[in-house]
Parts: sequence; C-alpha cells; structure tokens
Amino acid sequence: MGGRLIEGVWYQQGYEPDDKGRFVRQQSKFRNWVRDVEGERFRPEGGRYHLYVSHACPWAHRTLIMRRLKGLDTAIPVSVVHPLMLEEGWEFKDWPGSTPDPVHNARYMRDVYTAADPEFTGRVTVPVLWDRRENTIVNNESREILRMFDHEWNSVAQDTTDYAPEDLMDEVERVIDAIYEPINNGVYKCGFAQSQEAYDEAGDALYAALDHWDEVLGGQRFVAGNRVTEADICLFTTLVRFDAVYSVHFKCSERRIADYPNLWNYVKDLYQRPGFGDTTNMDHIRNHYYRSHEFINPTRIVSRMPRIDFNEAHDRDRFA
Repeated sequence: MGGRLIEGVWYQQGYEPDDKGRFVRQQSKFRNWVRDVEGERFRPEGGRYHLYVSHACPWAHRTLIMRRLKGLDTAIPVSVVHPLMLEEGWEFKDWPGSTPDPVHNARYMRDVYTAADPEFTGRVTVPVLWDRRENTIVNNESREILRMFDHEWNSVAQDTTDYAPEDLMDEVERVIDAIYEPINNGVYKCGFAQSQEAYDEAGDALYAALDHWDEVLGGQRFVAGNRVTEADICLFTTLVRFDAVYSVHFKCSERRIADYPNLWNYVKDLYQRPGFGDTTNMDHIRNHYYRSHEFINPTRIVSRMPRIDFNEAHDRDRFA
C-alpha cells in the first residue's frame, strides 16, 4: 500500500506502528497559507493555484466540498488521482472520474512533491494545493486548505457564505478537534491496528464518540449549532464512508451509522445538499479501500454495497 519518499527517492514501505501496534499518522509538512492580504507571498487569484485530490480520501474530500460550496470550481482547477494506491503510491492513470496532471504532466503524485522539494522525505498525501507562479506546494494539510478556501478566497469566490463565522469560530474549532482523533483518525486506528490492544482502544474511543454525537444531534441540526459549518464537512467525509467501507474493511463493526437514528439522518441531510453528495464518488471510495490495502484484504475483493440510500427522506427538518 504505497510507500514514502526519503530525500527524494521513492521506497515501498507500509505504515510503521508504535510499540503498542497503534497506527501513527504523519504530520503534514507544507504549511504555508494563501492570505488575502497585501504583500503576502501567496494571495488568492483565479487560475494561479491547482488542487490535487483523491475522490477516495476523506481528507481531500473536505476540500472538494468547500471548493464547491464557495463556487471556486473555475478559480481553482483540480486533478484527481486514480482510486487505487498501490506500490507506486497515488498515480495519474485512466479511470472514470480520474484526470491527468496538466501542471507537471506527472505520472505519480510523488513527482509533484519532488517538483516542490527534490529532497522531500515523508509520505505522499492528498490534498495538495500547488502554486503555479511560485512552482511549489503551498499546503498539504486538509484542515488548513479548508479554512483558506472558506475565508481567504472571497475576493474570487462566487459564494461568500462563511462556514466558520466569528460568532461560531470557537465552537467550530472545538468540534473539529473533538471529532478528529476518535472518529476521523479513529477509523484508521481501528483498520491499521497491529495488535488487539490497539484495535480495542481505538474502537472504544470511536464508538464512545459516535454515541456522544448521536446524542448531540438529537437536540440540534448540525454539530456546531443549527447551521452548516466546517465541522460538519469534517465529520461528513468520515460518516459517508463508514457503512460502505469502514464497518467491514476497517473492522468498525460494532454499529453502523445507519443504526444511529440521529447520525444517519444527519448524513442524509448533508448528502442531499449541493456540494456534499455531488462530490461523493462511491466507486472511487470503495475500490480504493478494498483494493489498495493488501495487508488487510489480500484477495482485494470489493464487498457488496450495504442496502443504504443516502437520498431517502430524513427527519432533520424538525430543527428548521
């Protein structure tokens, strides 16, 4: 399942757990910001930047949702990698919904990283925001790209709705922090656990968090109040993959999202909104997970899609 660059050279290498068998996620390394401030190195400008994503990746999916919500589709072109991440990592290869790389004409996503830093060491991840003018990666941290698209691109955005407004900012940040470790990262800690202890620990935290947010959503429409925020985007991209992938492939099997009355209706509510369901590519999602992680699923058989319907009626209008 992929590898990593070490001083610009590609090595096939799996994830290395800690001494308890726990999955350890790499920290993003490109952390510059696009700011709509005179004199800044990176400023918002239509056509200057290019976004690299995988439809399969929940972290990249966050940025696609915000890009769509803000009407930045024309201002920020996008390239989509092939859904499978095999020995050579993310690849630009023909598959329905995938695209070439018009900036570098690269074959692999790692070529984009070494174009920015020929000595780069680390895993090659998406999303990536590339600056055509400076010929470098601006940022590869999804949470920061999400916020940039939300707050720093209003001068070129077609929609200036604020998804982390000042009056809700503290709560949005609190919720994003609260859901990250047990839920967003928690499904990976279950799936990539290398010991029973690590798996049980992650599973306990995951389901305690899901129980909590199901209760919260019994009293309000969205996780940070009664309007859609960045926090909902961050939770949605994990929940929409849960029953179709994580419940089987990552052994998150204690309860499905469809078993939670409030979480399930909440996911349907978001999915049916512009920007959410129309950026969800279940073909890429399911093929990626079931066929990329040979150490989890050596046969690479894609399990049958559960009988869930994201377009069926939900009950969230009761909070309108």
